[in-house]
Amino acid sequence: MMRYLKLTNFELNRFFKIYVVLIGITLIMQLIGVVFISNNYIGDIEELISAGNTIEQAIKDWGIFSFSAISRSLWFTAPISLCVVTLLIYVFFIWYRDWFGKNTFAYRLLMLPTARINVFFAKASAIFLMVLGLVAIQLIFIMIENEVMKLIVPSQLREDLTLNEILYSFDSLRVLYPTSFIQFFIHYGIGMMTVLVAFTGVLFERCFRWKGIILGVVFAVLSFFVFISPLLIQEFLVEEFFYPTEIFILMVVAALIVTSGAIWMSHYLLNKKIRV
Repeated sequence: MMRYLKLTNFELNRFFKIYVVLIGITLIMQLIGVVFISNNYIGDIEELISAGNTIEQAIKDWGIFSFSAISRSLWFTAPISLCVVTLLIYVFFIWYRDWFGKNTFAYRLLMLPTARINVFFAKASAIFLMVLGLVAIQLIFIMIENEVMKLIVPSQLREDLTLNEILYSFDSLRVLYPTSFIQFFIHYGIGMMTVLVAFTGVLFERCFRWKGIILGVVFAVLSFFVFISPLLIQEFLVEEFFYPTEIFILMVVAALIVTSGAIWMSHYLLNKKIRV
């Protein structure tokens, strides 16, 4: 266990500088967006008032301001998308950097006096913790940005939203911030399953090179169809046979099969087939 934890800490430290940069970009861009959009709104309202309109008429024309106007803007969503894309790339880079450095670091990593599957779990855990970290930090940023917005926009021109209202006013944030443990289990469980399947695909490529790419794609496609098999059965074989709760249970079982299959296959490849 200690070696697994040390490996996880090692993987987190390797990404730390990029991680800090992503956090900095997110905060700076979103704060700029808050100031820019809020001031634009104030400017539009003042322009109408200077033309002889009342505040009520100006609000009727432009609408009441709320944080949702910011959360739906590119200033807010672009840095989140950047973080998502960066982590998606790192799902693959976390493995390939060990092979394509100045020295073949993969050799030393796989020769450590610990089970090779611990390397696999450490990399997966690092990805998961980095995702949770960014999600938690974004939550803090939203609270800070909401207070900045309140400093700029007068109370009579804005509608104050609770944190929950902000989170669930935008579809992408609903995915990041589930409303229940079951939703958290679904969203992040599917994400983790996908990461493990992607890791297995990388190991196929590392073991068999060009043939491994084909094997990795085949494994990913099979995993996808196994995961959605309850839906396919319900749709094409036994139409409307299962209750929604039963479909959910079957999909959980399918996800566990896919996850177990990815771990078992990765364990086999790491111990029997991997090239360093």
